[in-house]
Amino acid sequence: MPFVSIGGVTLHHRYIEAAGTSRPIIFINSLGTDFRIWDDVIARLAGEMPMLVYDKRGHGLSDIGGGVRSIDDHVDDLSALIDHFGFDKVVLFGLSVGGMVAQRLYARRPELVEALILSDTAHRIGTAESWNGRIATIERYGIEAIADGVMKVWFTPDFHANRAAELAGCRNMLTRQALPGYIGTCMAVRDADFTDSARNIAVPTLCIVGDQDGSTPPDLVRSLADLIPGARFEVIRGAGHIPCIERPDALTTLIRDFVASLPEGKHAHG
Repeated sequence: MPFVSIGGVTLHHRYIEAAGTSRPIIFINSLGTDFRIWDDVIARLAGEMPMLVYDKRGHGLSDIGGGVRSIDDHVDDLSALIDHFGFDKVVLFGLSVGGMVAQRLYARRPELVEALILSDTAHRIGTAESWNGRIATIERYGIEAIADGVMKVWFTPDFHANRAAELAGCRNMLTRQALPGYIGTCMAVRDADFTDSARNIAVPTLCIVGDQDGSTPPDLVRSLADLIPGARFEVIRGAGHIPCIERPDALTTLIRDFVASLPEGKHAHG
């Protein structure tokens, strides 16, 4: 099991090598998940491009270190992880809060980022009131108290009806996250507003959303795409907030086509 200690924070990660191209794609998780959410995507893309997945600070098997107060805490870890591997250019795929981490890393170190894939995310997610309400509930009753509601926005009614075992497993993943990591990341999202910085993104960007995402609905993700010059916007049918679990086939097709369209993608094997 690969672990690396960066700035006093031990991060759990997995690097999947691939021949013929130097540019890796780094997947950044949503709130309340660990990197196993990418398993079906990785299985489909294995050998085509190098991939790095990791558990955010305070999630999965990673430490919480000095805690989480802002998106920058997560960006610090990702930035140091990129340096640890010696990558000079990366494609960032950020899901939900992971998309905010990707936007912020680009704002801080644009020279590292060749392209962005922003999935089921936005420049601003929720309101102070909605996040404070969630935090208060969790502090009093635990993540269990919100788990059923979260599952309703993560996955479509069809998923709930036909994939009960997967639903139960995903619910377990959510409720077993460490409270300080979950609450700290809620606070980080609550306080993040990247409306202005989104307008300054100057790399190829693909914005993706599940058509039934109840957390960051299609109109919200479209508003992010509208802020970013030249961004593409794609909707995945039959998916909620976590398309990498619900529709990995459709998501993988979008990733593959987007990466192939990048300048380096066209001569990756040359």
